[in-house]
Amino acid sequence: MARGAADEALLNKLFHAVEDLLSTMDEVSSTYGLRGLLARSGRCRALAANPALLNLAKAVLGPKAQAVKGLYFDKNSDANWLVPWHQDCTITVMERVEIPGFGPWSEKEGIVHVQPPVKILEGIVALRIHLDDAGADNGALRVLPGTHQHGRIPSGEISKYVETIAPVICEAKRGDVLVMRPLLLHSSPPSVAPSHRRVVHLEYSAVDLPGGLEWCG
Repeated sequence: MARGAADEALLNKLFHAVEDLLSTMDEVSSTYGLRGLLARSGRCRALAANPALLNLAKAVLGPKAQAVKGLYFDKNSDANWLVPWHQDCTITVMERVEIPGFGPWSEKEGIVHVQPPVKILEGIVALRIHLDDAGADNGALRVLPGTHQHGRIPSGEISKYVETIAPVICEAKRGDVLVMRPLLLHSSPPSVAPSHRRVVHLEYSAVDLPGGLEWCG
């Protein structure tokens, strides 16, 4: 956890960029979350390149790190969902190109998603920028340490990790940035005391995709 890595100026810019983007969306679901921040908003792309964030990614991935995916979540009293234990195994691309090792494919909110080879997933780092406090009673993320080292874990085998590894609750204050690998098993319980728990989730990579595929964001 990078405590206080995002200052008030950056947090306010992120908040207003997302709010302005949400105001243009027709989907009801976008009230509580939105995919494709980078593809939809030049302001979000620019903020993802802010040195306070980009340098965190570069510290893990090296100087070629760039933002490749952006999402927004708002868990609150009207959207107090349970997120079960899982890995983030998809990337977003500009268009579908049939390449061995890539698939299955899907489209969500107009954004093309695909599961790439595990090597590409292993080269991604995610930054979760907290716009609000996230405590144990407010749906803070839980993670199972070290599970990102086991590659893509079949869904039927997740339970054995849940049963044998003690979870860590990633409590955060506004402005904290959680740096994590998407392959890390993680979950989020419903909030006991629901209030806004807004998070901008950015993923970074330092590699180019093969065969004409392009990151979308």
